[in-house]
Amino acid sequence: MEITTLVHSFRIQDFFDILLITFMIYGLLVWFRDAASRFVLVGIGILGIIYYLARSFQLYLSAAVLQGFFAVILLAMVIIFQEEFRRFFERIATWGRIRKSGRVSSLHEEVEIIVQSVATLARQHTGALIVIQGDDPLDRHLAGGVPLDGVLSQPLLESIFDPHSIGHDGAVVIDHGRVVSFGCHLPLSTNTDKIGNLGLRHTAALGLSERTDATCIVVSEERGTVSVAFGGRIDVLKSPTELGMILERLYGKKMPKGRAGHLLGWFRRNPLEKATAILLASLLWFAFGYQKDLVRRDFTLPIEYRNLSPQWVIEGTKVTEAKVTLSGPEQAFNLLNPASLRVSVDLSSVREGRQEIELTNDMIKTPANISVVSVSPARIVVSASRLRAAVLPVDVRSEGNLPPGVALQRIEVKPTHVSVLVPKRFVGTDLQIPTEPVDLRKVNATTTLSAKLITPPEVSFEGGKPLSVEVTIRVRPKASAPKSAE
Repeated sequence: MEITTLVHSFRIQDFFDILLITFMIYGLLVWFRDAASRFVLVGIGILGIIYYLARSFQLYLSAAVLQGFFAVILLAMVIIFQEEFRRFFERIATWGRIRKSGRVSSLHEEVEIIVQSVATLARQHTGALIVIQGDDPLDRHLAGGVPLDGVLSQPLLESIFDPHSIGHDGAVVIDHGRVVSFGCHLPLSTNTDKIGNLGLRHTAALGLSERTDATCIVVSEERGTVSVAFGGRIDVLKSPTELGMILERLYGKKMPKGRAGHLLGWFRRNPLEKATAILLASLLWFAFGYQKDLVRRDFTLPIEYRNLSPQWVIEGTKVTEAKVTLSGPEQAFNLLNPASLRVSVDLSSVREGRQEIELTNDMIKTPANISVVSVSPARIVVSASRLRAAVLPVDVRSEGNLPPGVALQRIEVKPTHVSVLVPKRFVGTDLQIPTEPVDLRKVNATTTLSAKLITPPEVSFEGGKPLSVEVTIRVRPKASAPKSAE
């Protein structure tokens, strides 16, 4: 019965929800699979499972201790995985990078150039360090260096690593068949177990391979051997032929020959990680996203009046709120933002006079998994009136008294009448348009100033913009009182 309910309640949104989480989990599994700190991640995951079990079986002491531990786990993860996080975000930024076209035919030629150059340098015991860039950006890991952006060729590589060349001690960076830069300094590895008796070039190659997905080729100046560093490990090769096989595999991954083969190869790669990601995503959805029992919640929502023509006005007091009952799963209400909900009343077809408008469920936009059960009140009453043009007199409002020594002669306003839009009930009345209060306490002489007009709620100006008028306050000095005769 539970399986039948699950199948009937499964939505297309749930499929994409599981698919997105599956890709995220798969990316993390593949990313940390080869990371040096992957065992720390596994340990944190085990503690998370123990904490979940402790909460489920009500082991209060264990849950309290682990809860305190997880309070600082975020900071600990940032410190432990800081390099992995930076690589992860850099990889996301480069996912949309467009590869150069027409590269498949030149892959074998590039491999041959690198292999022949390395073989010549090894035979001559000329030290060299070649970096083949992968998907990860290298800028923040490189120091110094000279930009080149030259076409890859054997004479170019041999001339760069010539002992008399200025940049022969640094590394050459190759990307998409071009020598991007030379004379670069790479970060050194701090893994003492792997470094052993390796020289500086080998230590630098290992250090870059620990931080990026670049492939580093090292030619030993003393022994004439060739080593390849990739994925945090470095191996000494037996012959240049072996180097050619490694580079062919590398370029084959970076530039697959066909889209169909690429898709088939993607499904064949990392089957365990893919299966684990699907299983974990499904379990997480069932634990947190599966919509089990429906619940009801009451909300008081604001009523939004929209699409009212500027030539119309709603008179009197409007109903501003409505009580709404919503139904849906508990998980959906946890993600719901009540501030985004409102009852939207369309007034585009309003008519003159008093009328009732029914509040329907479709006036409330809710997420797909939440439905509207009821709206109260079911109807609201509005009184609409079409605005008419009218010319009304301006009434100058004032506040305060004139300073001592001056007397008011008169107050003039220009213009004396203004054109406005008013409801039908105001037509033919003695309605006046007042100004904002004019302060008389600062008027010591005849003064002209600008004052804004204040309209009643149902009255508006033609064009919708508020108007101002010029107010002139004319004053005169007060006559002195005559002195009495002694």
